Amino acid sequence: MSELEAVGVVKRFRLGEETIEVLSGVNLLLRPGESLAVLGVSGAGKSTLLHVLGGLERPSAGSVRFGGRDLYSLPPEEVAAFRNRSLGFVFQSHHLLPEFDAEENVMMPCLLAGLVRREAREKARALLDAVGLSHRLRHGPGKLSGGERQRVAIARALVMGPAVVLADEPTGNLDPHTADEVVDLFLRLNAQAQTALVLVTHNEKLANRLAKKCYLVEGRLAS
Repeated sequence: MSELEAVGVVKRFRLGEETIEVLSGVNLLLRPGESLAVLGVSGAGKSTLLHVLGGLERPSAGSVRFGGRDLYSLPPEEVAAFRNRSLGFVFQSHHLLPEFDAEENVMMPCLLAGLVRREAREKARALLDAVGLSHRLRHGPGKLSGGERQRVAIARALVMGPAVVLADEPTGNLDPHTADEVVDLFLRLNAQAQTALVLVTHNEKLANRLAKKCYLVEGRLAS
């Protein structure tokens, strides 16, 4: 597995006549198997940082490197393929497809990557079993609880065996007990698969469970 590195990342947005600098020279190095919590107040730029790390938003300056290659020097189709193959995203809103059941939702990244349906189904079932949902394969998102939907989203994020998982407030809509279970699951899979984990949260208690934590303050990371 390769390292994910941000070097001097700056991100600016235009707001009418004004330019807002959300990230002001972020440096970050994440190695295989490491877990990092990023804390900060609302509007600090935590989600923007994840989007830049994950190839969803081009930085205004600086670079994001994976295995030594600058992600944003690649053609858009290669960036999209990299996201599907090497990155797993989990958001506060699970973004499950309502017309598909749990198994089909988890299969989707595999099918997009060109795997045959049988192999995609095997991978999906193994992950859904790992997150304790083997008995809910045929249930659509509307028939799952909030915690179950989030576990399906985690399984979907992990089904391609990503090198890095980027989680944006993944427990924000969950009760404290379910939130703890979700973090347990992240950490267990992080340790077993040596998948690097970046978790954005405003919850100091949850952040303390990860190996490292830092704060996004005035556009920069501080320990």
